Amino acid sequence: MTVITFAGPSGKRQEFVTEETTTAMTVARLNGVSGIEAECGGSLSCATCHVYVAESDVHKLPPASEDELEMLELVAAERRPTSRLCCQIVLGDNVDSLVLELPETQF
Repeated sequence: MTVITFAGPSGKRQEFVTEETTTAMTVARLNGVSGIEAECGGSLSCATCHVYVAESDVHKLPPASEDELEMLELVAAERRPTSRLCCQIVLGDNVDSLVLELPETQF
């Protein structure tokens, strides 16, 4: 089980619980999280599911792949050391909780 929190730029927080192995992008899309565009549907080809992983949670995730790092070069908002594409963040037994901050824009 994973508790995932999406924190919007305005401070609005949305919390969801998932009991299956899935991606953070899938949770966001299924629950209508505003600010996650995910135009490519999770195929790692658009960079419109950009998020910032909370500093306290970075250690819970494996490092970004080379392909993800390349796509992060294309994000519209400020790229930070904690920037990730949520289509590449896999939730499951390995992650009990996660806070993802949404950037101001995806375009």
